[in-house]
Amino acid sequence: MRRQLPASSLSVYIFRLLAVIGLVALAACSDKATSPSTTPKSAQAPIPDAPAARGIFSEVAKQVGIDFRHLNGMSGEFYYPEVIGAGVALFDFDNDGKLDVLILQGGPLVPNAAVDMKTCTARLYRNALDVQPDGKRVLLFTDVTDASKLCSHGYAMGVAIGDYDNDGYPDVFITHFGAPNQLFHNNGDGTFTDVTQKAGVAGAGHWGSSATFLDFDHDGRLDLYVVNYVDYSLANNQKCFASTSARDYCAPSGYKPVPGILYRNRGDGTFEDVSVKSGITKAFGAGLGVMAIDFNEDGWPDLYVANDGNPNQLWINQKDGTFKNEAEIRGAAVNADGMAEAGMGIDIGDFDGNGTDDIFLTHLTREKSTMFVNRGQGYFEDRSVEVGVAVPSIPFTGFGTAFLDYDNDGWLDVVAANGAVHLIEELRAKGDPYPLHQRKQLFHNLGNGHFEEATAAGGPAFELSEVGRGLAVGDLDNDGAVDFVVNNNNGPFRVFHNDVGAASNWFGLRLLTGKRDAYGARIEVRRTGLPTIVRRVRADGSYLSANDPRVLIGLGKQAKVDALVVHWTDGVTESFEPPALSRYTTLTEGSGRKGAKS
Repeated sequence: MRRQLPASSLSVYIFRLLAVIGLVALAACSDKATSPSTTPKSAQAPIPDAPAARGIFSEVAKQVGIDFRHLNGMSGEFYYPEVIGAGVALFDFDNDGKLDVLILQGGPLVPNAAVDMKTCTARLYRNALDVQPDGKRVLLFTDVTDASKLCSHGYAMGVAIGDYDNDGYPDVFITHFGAPNQLFHNNGDGTFTDVTQKAGVAGAGHWGSSATFLDFDHDGRLDLYVVNYVDYSLANNQKCFASTSARDYCAPSGYKPVPGILYRNRGDGTFEDVSVKSGITKAFGAGLGVMAIDFNEDGWPDLYVANDGNPNQLWINQKDGTFKNEAEIRGAAVNADGMAEAGMGIDIGDFDGNGTDDIFLTHLTREKSTMFVNRGQGYFEDRSVEVGVAVPSIPFTGFGTAFLDYDNDGWLDVVAANGAVHLIEELRAKGDPYPLHQRKQLFHNLGNGHFEEATAAGGPAFELSEVGRGLAVGDLDNDGAVDFVVNNNNGPFRVFHNDVGAASNWFGLRLLTGKRDAYGARIEVRRTGLPTIVRRVRADGSYLSANDPRVLIGLGKQAKVDALVVHWTDGVTESFEPPALSRYTTLTEGSGRKGAKS
């Protein structure tokens, strides 16, 4: 049954239809996959001083010691999980001030096979950044998986990072297909302990995707929300076909969606499943992306879930342990046409500089990426066409995505990792062994509420055509320019080093509540005659991935900051002296000048 189009959306729909027709040729022009680099794994070299002509980013994974290739286990059976994973995390597991990398791995998909309890699928790389006397930064990563005992068992999907016991060391939660999810406690000595069974967060046999840590009940302890995808097993794998009659991967509509799980932290190392009594199971879809943020500005964290082919949910925290889905009345459930899209990647931030957080979502080819603009108090409107992200994204299937100010001009840009889930006929006809690859995209924020595609300016690194999935952002070498990494499905891991951002004025902040990162805290950077820069502390977002929780503030050519104000999640507002430029500063709740309750 065809859904009737609302009259108010007719003009947008016509524009979108014309754009699709006009871009069919572009959609067919996916770049050819490049061969893997032959740089030795042990290579150690300084990050290149790239002239502007080379582009904004350089791909340096093997150069900095990460020689990793994701394996999806494809066997010709077109098992659904093959095209879904996997994620990546950027986090400082040993608290040495440098971002480490955790990369999730797939593996063989064999019906009725027991989970391999000996092989560690995820790989942990420690950052051994060396800043030399002349200021040259030598970035090198070392695989410390075995020594760390962070051993993920199973076909890994997503990752969330959070210090659930408030000891000052970030813990790790990993979701799986076909195996229990795992929670790893950070022991603070470079090692981890699998505490899944004691904690009670194995996942009840569901196919877990993204997850996020949040303190939804304001008891000072991080709780955990896990998004589940669909009710699928290798045994019930359906056969699906493309329009050419060639065998293809199925859509999620062929399987029943599964509700997410909300775990309340009891504070004794265990979690209580409060999904039903919290109301979080009253609406659900095929969930892939999630973020926790205070949308209605009442001081309590809410949840936004991006669903694959189903209306999204916006769970408003009722401040009594329950949530209410208000996505429809707040304008963030479906697009401007009134249609649900294939929500995969998600990020939330103030792209237009008006102090409210907007939602960016990636979708399937011939849909578009969606920008839900916040009209105030968490009410949204789809303005994807108006802001300029709709047309360029139509030929692509987007997954991992993030807001990032790559040129440090104070305005949030957008990066997206693309890769199809249905065979691209032009590639298949040429005999491509994995005809799903597409190039990544970069969008530059013009500072006037509009974006322009800047993929070409991104440099040769953006010419790589791969099956992009998990993406995480963070400043890998602490030079003040935000980098990003991508875990490509059935392909090589990529590190995109930012070669231009450090040329502008900047400062970095790490915000702590007690010993842990203050997820959800809101920062205001006030400047005379210029818009106030508003950022939030977060590690969640993108797709199956976790980001650097530090906040990097780009100031462009203007170095003067008049005031720095932090709104902590318990309602306390504090002001701090403007921090020093070109370095990272740690701010702890209680160390500033207290103001009125926010």
